[in-house]
Amino acid sequence: MNANTIITRDYVSEDYPQLIKLWKETGIGNPERGDNEKVIRNCLKIGGKLLVMVDTETGILMGSSWMTFDGRRMLLHHFAIKPEYQGKRLGTRLGRECIEFLKKAGYQVKLEVHKENLIAKRLYKKLGFFAFTNYDIFMIRDIQGNAWPENT
Repeated sequence: MNANTIITRDYVSEDYPQLIKLWKETGIGNPERGDNEKVIRNCLKIGGKLLVMVDTETGILMGSSWMTFDGRRMLLHHFAIKPEYQGKRLGTRLGRECIEFLKKAGYQVKLEVHKENLIAKRLYKKLGFFAFTNYDIFMIRDIQGNAWPENT
């Protein structure tokens, strides 16, 4: 790995196959959950941003950070570094690129991280994030399927 050939840039549609592979390798997403090209395109149209970290020498997509926009704040998610490149400070580098974009955009930023992901939590704290300890997160994933109770 040559640090001089690693760049962070905006996602382009040609990145999609490697991006999905990265997300599956790191366990953070897959097309069946709605992490697909159409959703990415729509997100980018309404002010979101998807950064990818690429080694220009090898063409390998090494990392990603997806920031979606709700009109008031950005939600940072799908932040990942390929397993074989973890521990080389690339996460810090990618995180700083995200923070730079977010500062320029001028919005609040929020993220979610699994409680047991201590490495990510340490990185996010280093980047200036803090944890809310009095919140629970609720969601419905299968909005089209059988997730709705009968009497709503």
